[in-house]
Parts: sequence; structure tokens; C-alpha cells
Amino acid sequence: MKVVIKGHLILLVFLFSLYFTTEAQTMDGWLGPDRTGRYSETGLLKNWPEGGPNLLWETTDIGPGFSSITATEEAVYITGRVDENDALTSFTADGKKNWTVTYGKASASNYPDSRGTATLSGNKLYLVSGSGDIVCISTQGKIIWSVNYFRKYEGVIPDFGISENPLVTGNKVIVTPGGKKAAMVALNSENGSVIWETPSIDDVTQYVNPILVEFAGRSLIVTHSAKYVIAVDMNTGKLQWKFDYMSHSTTSEWRFAHINTPIYRDGFLFVSSGYDKPALKLRLNSDGSTPTLVWKNDDLDPHVGGALLLGGYLYGSNWETSSYGKWVCVDWNTGKTQWITPWYNKGSLIAADEMLYLFEEKNGHVGLVKPGPEKLDVISEFKINGGSGPYWAYPAVNNGRLYLRHGNYIGVYSIKK
Repeated sequence: MKVVIKGHLILLVFLFSLYFTTEAQTMDGWLGPDRTGRYSETGLLKNWPEGGPNLLWETTDIGPGFSSITATEEAVYITGRVDENDALTSFTADGKKNWTVTYGKASASNYPDSRGTATLSGNKLYLVSGSGDIVCISTQGKIIWSVNYFRKYEGVIPDFGISENPLVTGNKVIVTPGGKKAAMVALNSENGSVIWETPSIDDVTQYVNPILVEFAGRSLIVTHSAKYVIAVDMNTGKLQWKFDYMSHSTTSEWRFAHINTPIYRDGFLFVSSGYDKPALKLRLNSDGSTPTLVWKNDDLDPHVGGALLLGGYLYGSNWETSSYGKWVCVDWNTGKTQWITPWYNKGSLIAADEMLYLFEEKNGHVGLVKPGPEKLDVISEFKINGGSGPYWAYPAVNNGRLYLRHGNYIGVYSIKK
């Protein structure tokens, strides 16, 4: 009997660990598995042939949108506008269409095409429609549950529409309605029921995707409202602190659109915004009090394309006008600007295998860059031509493939050596 019980216990422990290991390994979506924009791929090309890497497949069968691609070795997931609705489409890794499902009304604001990137956790996808529906969809294309959290919490839709990609951690799906009822909400990943609600901070939501920060024994959800950078306890929903970001800006208070995902490393937080708003590095305090300002930089103000921390340097593009910007490198430790260099126009970027991938937003130039503080070192480049509108979708990398989206177009390129 003791042997049987011991065997059952070992089996239960094994199954328990396998379940949670699988969950952790399959978490993916906006800016990769950990929302840093740094993909763990290795063995990638360090330069491309003239005209760019080999195109494996392409499609225009997705509907227009600005969202990024969520890719695994088995499937590719992308949202797009279909008539007045947002829809999620799945393809095989080789480009065969699996299914399309509509999951909510599209945005009715400026730039109404789909912008929600699917967050993948296990065999479920979580995403937000342009009208505020948080939806759970199986990887087989079946809607499991749906809650309009903007309507439920009377959230104020920002000027450019709802542009949130939910954070999934454990059994919680995190979204930020803002407004008078709740600053942040955690929903149960299995059924959409409410786990906790963070009371209102009397501020509206923006276009920032929250991140999970582990610091001093605390698990914090960090994001950006219109005025503040805030941290919420992941387990209880209690507001831990709020930092008045806008008080550090010397430019017009009415012109802003906070889009960039915060960056965290070793007890420090980096936040930035376009429209000549400052980039700030903050030191988190172990007692849970409001962070301390470390440095301020007025050169790195990414508009739509975000910033990325690689090694000891931050990279991104700046906002000079809404239609033009240059590329910038800033020292992580000191906040000193290393270089500001024009390269076609501003845009988004990611990193993989110690290289940067730049995606210029106006004409679709793609650059492979060797990072460093001396100069913008573009090793290879090419241009994509499919689709229409601004090139605002961030690139993605998975299994030796580079995924690029432009409007209703996807191009998938082989970047494996």
C-alpha cells in the first residue's frame, strides 16, 4: 500500500509540474514571451542577401490592422478588421489558413483597423476588441467567454481607440479600463469572472500594455495611465504606488499618447512617450513607496514604435513630428544619448540573436542592425511592398522566421542560418 501511495504521489507531482511548465513555455504574444521585444532565437543570419531574406509565404487574407503576430512552431495568429468587426485568424506555420472567428465590434475612432495582439497561454488566446470586449478563444477557434470590460466599468475610450493587449499571469487576465470605477481589473482566465478590481485613480487608460515585475518579494503589474505610471499588487489588486509622469514634461500637457511598453531590469523601470515627452529611468524602492527618479532624457521619445533594452543600451526612434523621426541610442546606466541618426523614418524594433530588427513606419524598410553605442550600424536592409497604410505593426520572430505585417498583408521570411 505504501508503495502504491508513493507512486501516486510521484505521478501527481510530475503531472503538476508538467502542467505549469507547459503553461510557462507557451505564454507568448505582444513583444514575445516576456514583453521585452528580445526573442530567444539563436543561429540566425547576421546579414541578408540583397533584396532581403527568403520569403517563405505571404497572405492578404487577414483584414486590415496594426496588431502584431503571435506565432508558435505550429500556428500563427493575427487579428484584422472584417466589415465592422474585429476577427482573429489562424494559419499553419506554412501559411495554410486554419480558421477565422469574429470576436467583437471594431473601433469607431481614429485608425479603426484592428490593433489587439493575441496573448497565448496554454491552449487559449486572450485578446481585446476595438469596442472593449476581452475575449478568450481556444486555439481551435471557439469563443470560450467574452466580457465587455469598458462597458462594465464605464471606461473612457481614448482618442485613438482601445489598443490593449491583455497580460496573462497564472489564472489572471489583466486589463485596464481606467475611469471612475476601476483603474485595473483581473479576470479569471477560465471563465472571465472578476478576481479583483483596483479602485479608480481618477485617471483614464492609455494604449500601454501592462508588464509583470518581480521585485523585493512583490509581484507587481506596471502600466501607464494618462498622467501616472502605476504599480498594482498582482495577488490583491491593491495600488502599490503611482508616479506622476506628466509632471516631468515641459511640453504641452494636452498633447500626448502613451503607447510604449515599460521596460524593467534589476529594480529599475524605464518609461517613455512621444510628442517630446521625456524618457525616465526610475528606481523601485524595496519598501513599496513611490519610485525615485534616476535620470531624464529628452532625446528618446518613441512615438509608436517603442524602445528596447539590449546589453547596456536603450534603442528606439524619436518623435520630431508625427510623420518623421530619427533613431536613438541611450546609455542605460547614465541616461546619456550615444547617437541620434536618420534612417528613412521612425518605426518599431525588436531584437533576436544579439541583432536589432528595425521596421520603418512610412515606407516599410526593414533593417538588420548590429547594436552598439558608436553608431547606427545597418548591416542589411530590404523593403516590403504588400498592404497599405502606416507600417505600425511590430515585427515578430519564431522558429527562425521573421514575421512582418502591413495592413492586410503578412510576409514570412526565413532568417535561419
